Amino acid sequence: MKKIEAIIRPHKMEDVREALHEIGVNGMTITEVKGIGRQKGHTETYRGSEYEINFVPKIKLEVVAPDGQAQKIIAIIVKTAKTGEVGDGKIFVSLVEETIRVRTEESGESAL
Repeated sequence: MKKIEAIIRPHKMEDVREALHEIGVNGMTITEVKGIGRQKGHTETYRGSEYEINFVPKIKLEVVAPDGQAQKIIAIIVKTAKTGEVGDGKIFVSLVEETIRVRTEESGESAL
């Protein structure tokens, strides 16, 4: 199994969720995060004062999937979240050794 962690723009989250839902991916975890990378933040003006925003709001999407489905999920996230601008995000893929559903104690892919 693979764990796919994608850091994407907040306004792209619903599009990504819908695209993943269409291929049968219903289980995912979403976290609002802040980060800094090549985008380097930006400045905003509030009540006449200028503020530097160093950490940019992003969404972290986590999906655990069977090995055979991982590349398709990654391709859909890239296609749906991409704007072509700096700050589109990153995807990290790691191995998952075990998954256990707490309620039924099922393990492995059947617990997904």
